[in-house]
Amino acid sequence: MAAPALASLVFTVRRREPELIAPANPTPRELKQLSDIDDQAGLRFQIPSVLFYRHSPSMNGRDPVRVIREALAKTLVFYYPLAGRLREGPAGKLSVDCTGEGVLFIEADADVTLEQFGEDLQPPFPCFEQLLYDVPGSGGIIDSPLLLIQVTRLKCGGFIFANRVNHTMCDAAGLIQFITAVAEIARSACAPSVPPVWRRELLNARNPPRITCTHHEFELSTNEANTKDITNPTFTTLSLEAHRSFFFGPAEVSALQRMVPDPQQEGYSTFDLLTAFLWRCLTIALHLNPEAEVRVIMNVNTRSKFNPPLPTGYYGNAFAYTTAHSTAGKLCSNPLEYALGLVKRAKGNVTEEYMRSLADLLVIRGRPGFPMDRIYGISDLRYAGFGGVDFGWGKPAYGGVAGSIPSMASFLVPFKSNVRGEKGIVVPVCLPIHAMERFSKELESVLNLSDIKSVQKYNSTIKSAL
Repeated sequence: MAAPALASLVFTVRRREPELIAPANPTPRELKQLSDIDDQAGLRFQIPSVLFYRHSPSMNGRDPVRVIREALAKTLVFYYPLAGRLREGPAGKLSVDCTGEGVLFIEADADVTLEQFGEDLQPPFPCFEQLLYDVPGSGGIIDSPLLLIQVTRLKCGGFIFANRVNHTMCDAAGLIQFITAVAEIARSACAPSVPPVWRRELLNARNPPRITCTHHEFELSTNEANTKDITNPTFTTLSLEAHRSFFFGPAEVSALQRMVPDPQQEGYSTFDLLTAFLWRCLTIALHLNPEAEVRVIMNVNTRSKFNPPLPTGYYGNAFAYTTAHSTAGKLCSNPLEYALGLVKRAKGNVTEEYMRSLADLLVIRGRPGFPMDRIYGISDLRYAGFGGVDFGWGKPAYGGVAGSIPSMASFLVPFKSNVRGEKGIVVPVCLPIHAMERFSKELESVLNLSDIKSVQKYNSTIKSAL
């Protein structure tokens, strides 16, 4: 289930000087406001992703760097706000100054083959900082490039497309919409098959704004035991040292389904099961005070929850965070169905009214960030479309996040295991070494329960064991 370590793989990347790629044709010079969902403090960061491509004999003689660079310039004519810079106005309101300055682009070569990354390509990837160079001064939110792309040729004829985007501009679905447009134009299309839609005002606060729902993700912990944790006071102050990925194929998902009584399984998705399970395993691994409050924060795509739905082509942030919470003691000492119920109810809270209320809250409270005390974040990237981006070399051998983000956040990434010959989900996890050992042990002990009797025995002993 856990990814093999590739820490010993070392290679050299030779990069040319970073350049700005501007739109190929003149574009409007205007100021375009972000939505009140876009410019919340919790999205003011850069988020990286990566796509690995194998050598394609049909593309012999074609340079992926040149193909992508030219397609990028043409695509920015349609997505010209991405070539601009963010400005901050009164009350912290963000707008895009559509200057046409361009996005950062790096051409690179690496003395490594795709095969050296392992038979199963999955995060964490070694030397990723070389595959996506952090250009000095490029990582800011205000008045910085909104997108950084590095295309690295490999010795085998394959290449790596790594990128980093300012999260206030788009979510995963919006980013993939843009990259897919680049790929279409790289394959000789004249325009994106899905025209981009700005319409950020659709997710602005109402006038007057009014908070009509409960938004636990913005609540401070009321736990009085904050200083009594057995190990560390918060998740986010942990020394994050160990990065591993865990594969969940059909056998692992079936094992989790055995943990839940049949009546409870109705209406629960694979995402619900995995989120509940990972949250519980992580809390057990951290050895927190039983009275400490712990939370899992999930993002829910809301594009289809509006009536009418958001327009096709909308590439702004269109998801809501929702939070399930419990005491560490209850979460660890109860069967999985307890955590599963909390996750399911939290997701069920997200409606169109919830999104309207969220936008209103952000305006009323001055775009607050999330209190990060004991929060584990998890995002579902299975339907974002990373695996379908084809620049002409075919679909990627891997597409998704480069690893877990060092802030107690994981992602569900669709994955096909060449070793096991089956499709499933890979989940990068980042923890302190000692906690990672306990996490892995707990995860494996549950997934190795082979029948209902062993599950019942496990559930009957967890209260006394913890």
